[in-house]
Amino acid sequence: AETVGGYTRAVIARRIATRVLEGAEIFEAVMAMKEELHHEAGTIVPIGSLEEIDRGEVSVEGEIVELWEPSCRSMQQVGLIEDGTGMTKFTSWKASRQPMVREGEWVRFRAVAKNWFQGRCSIALTGWSRVVFPNRGQWWA
Repeated sequence: AETVGGYTRAVIARRIATRVLEGAEIFEAVMAMKEELHHEAGTIVPIGSLEEIDRGEVSVEGEIVELWEPSCRSMQQVGLIEDGTGMTKFTSWKASRQPMVREGEWVRFRAVAKNWFQGRCSIALTGWSRVVFPNRGQWWA
């Protein structure tokens, strides 16, 4: 439940139990459920799996590891986000009016657009995207 987000443990357990009742082994039921949830809209997906996700909009969570100067005036921020499974480039466009992020900060990007450039997958924050800062305002962060 913690790695896919969006569903309670009870919902996930019920769906796994249904698969087991239908004859699947527990391990296979869990892995199939995890794979299914990764492909559902709104689920936080591992950055290392972005290329495998077959939809144009995804949600990811990770640490901002690097920021650099945007290459054009319409870009607000450009950088790298990493979650332990992989790293990808992100672009925040000025027109999307998203909050600024900082290096070393843990962020959750909801409903970002998947892009492809020269065979590499990246993400872009749009006006429909949402940036969440899980650790901002916490005294231990």
